[in-house]
Amino acid sequence: MGNVSSVSGVFFVLILGLSAIIFYSTFNLYILAAGFILAALVSYAIKLANQWERAVVLRLGKFKEIRGPGLFLIIPIVDTIPYWIDLRIITTDFKAEQTLTKDNVPVDVDGVLFWKVEDPEKSVMNVQSYINAVSLASQTSLRDIIGRTPLADMISDREKIDKMLAGVIESKSREWGVDIQSVEIREVRIPTDLQDAMSRQAQAERERQARVILGDSETQIAEKFAEAAKSYVNNPTAMHLRAMNMLYEGLKEKGALVIVPSTAVETMGLGGIAGLTSLSRNLNRNTRKKKQK
Repeated sequence: MGNVSSVSGVFFVLILGLSAIIFYSTFNLYILAAGFILAALVSYAIKLANQWERAVVLRLGKFKEIRGPGLFLIIPIVDTIPYWIDLRIITTDFKAEQTLTKDNVPVDVDGVLFWKVEDPEKSVMNVQSYINAVSLASQTSLRDIIGRTPLADMISDREKIDKMLAGVIESKSREWGVDIQSVEIREVRIPTDLQDAMSRQAQAERERQARVILGDSETQIAEKFAEAAKSYVNNPTAMHLRAMNMLYEGLKEKGALVIVPSTAVETMGLGGIAGLTSLSRNLNRNTRKKKQK
């Protein structure tokens, strides 16, 4: 509204200056007085609304019209402009402190509301202060949503909560000529001791899942061993080769000591303890040669 004062001031100065010039030529005080009154009336009648503004005009106390944007005139004394409405998007911060969720957990929630005036006439005629009304409606709606929502949903599904909250606020503010653009929950704070309990619960759940996965792995391994055992039952040659391979794998490790029953050694045809010792030395010798190369 600074432009209104500037334009009105310019016209006031021009008319008053013209009256002063006439006064100095005629020395008629009535002309000077009339010029001053005319300048005051014209400056009051000229109004200028910015592109994002609308003026609510009342004529003799009754709603007349919405004017703007741009330059317009009103009738002095008869017309008044009690409100200038901003049509741009407005942001309103709101919060709910120590509010119980559906599962009786106290939380502090901060949110931000994006809204704008769609109908200036309703925003003035249907509510005393549409800005305060929107702010209070946001707080009460937030408390209502918190009371109907479990804590887990408040933390993990904020997008759903935002849509629910926007719908509740929209239903309350529709009669005020206000359009709700969006609502965003910025932060959900819970008590420190509850945070610690939730952290321990999450850790215990991860450990449980790890144990379940390990048990499933052991079950799968046992099933595979059982299938392998069935293939060795009627195939002694395969069993013999498998036993020799396991013995070889154990002996090739540096410094490894493998204790094998004599009966198993005899079935492998390794010639008893001496043969086993010789096999171990040969494996160690071959390993050293490979490393030297």
